[in-house]
Amino acid sequence: MAENALKLGEPGFAGDDHVLPFQVEGLDVRGRAVQLGPMLDGILGRHDYPAPVARLLAEAITLTVLLGTSLKFEGKLIVQTKGDGPVDLLVADFAAPENVRAYARFDQAALDAAISVGATEPHELLGKGILAFTIDQGAHTQRYQGIVPLDGHTLEEIAGVYFRQSEQIPTKVRLGVAELYDRDAAGKARHRWRAGGMVAQFLPQAPERMRQADLPGGDGEEAGHKIADDDNWAEAKAMVETIDADELTDPNVGTERLLFRLFHERGVRVYQPQQVFDRCSCSREKLKGVLSGLSAEEIAHTADDKGEIAVTCEFCSTTYRFEAAEVLPQ
Repeated sequence: MAENALKLGEPGFAGDDHVLPFQVEGLDVRGRAVQLGPMLDGILGRHDYPAPVARLLAEAITLTVLLGTSLKFEGKLIVQTKGDGPVDLLVADFAAPENVRAYARFDQAALDAAISVGATEPHELLGKGILAFTIDQGAHTQRYQGIVPLDGHTLEEIAGVYFRQSEQIPTKVRLGVAELYDRDAAGKARHRWRAGGMVAQFLPQAPERMRQADLPGGDGEEAGHKIADDDNWAEAKAMVETIDADELTDPNVGTERLLFRLFHERGVRVYQPQQVFDRCSCSREKLKGVLSGLSAEEIAHTADDKGEIAVTCEFCSTTYRFEAAEVLPQ
C-alpha cells in the first residue's frame, strides 16, 4: 500500500468539508469524492439565496472543490456559468490548496415567474449559454480556459460534456444537494445546506483503452462502427450511476462508506483527505488599490454625501469603507 494511502473506516478519517481521493486498481479508475457541510452552509447562508438558486450554486461549488483540489500548483480554478435564464451567472472560485468562495447572480422577477410555473430545473434556470473552466497559475503565466455550451438538463450532465469534448478522458460526475431541518443542542430549529459529489475517471496504462463510446468520430467510431466502452470503464460507470443523491449528502453514510459500498469487491484505496475552507481573498488593501486607479472625477462620482466610498465584495458580502481622500490620485 502506498505510504499516503489509508484504510477505509480508519477513525477520524475524512468527514465533512474534506475531499477524499480514491483509486480502484481493479478497474483502472481514480477519482475524488466529498461531502460538504459547514463550509457550504456558511457560503449559502451568508447570501440567503432563494432555494433554487442556492441549489445551483451548491452544485457549482461541489464540482469546483472536486476539481480544484487536484491542482498541483498554487493557482486558481474558476468554474463559471453564463446564460440567458433567470440565474444568469454562477461563479465558484477555488484558490489552491484549500480556499473556496462563490456567488450567484439572478433576476428576481424572472426567477419568481419561473417558480410560479414550476420551471426550476437547472437547464430552465440557467437557460442557453456557456460553462467555463478557467485555470490561472498567477502572474507571468497564460490562463487556460475550457468552454462548453450549457448542453444538458443538469450541471453534472453539462460537466460531462466538458470532460468528453475538452479533456477527452472518460469521466463520470455525480452531484447532489440537500436541505436538512433539525434542532441544535439547545433545541432550536435550524436549517442547513449539504452537498456531495464524486468524479471518477478511467485512467488505464494503455491510452488506446480510453476511447469513449459516446464520442463521435475517431474516439467513438472506427471504420463506421461504434466502439463500446472498455469493460472496466463500463462497470465503473454503471456503479457510479447507481448512487442516489441522498447517499451523496447523507451525513450518516459518509464518503468512505459510500466508496466501500460501490467498489469493495474491486478493492478501493483511499488517500489523505484535503480539507477545504470558506475563505475569500478580498481585503481592504486590494480594494484600495483598485480605487486608487480611478480618476478624481470617478471617485467624486462614486463617493456618497459624506465623502465616503463603500465597496461590498460579491463573494463574501463584506463591506469596506474608504474616505475619498484616501484613494484620490496623488
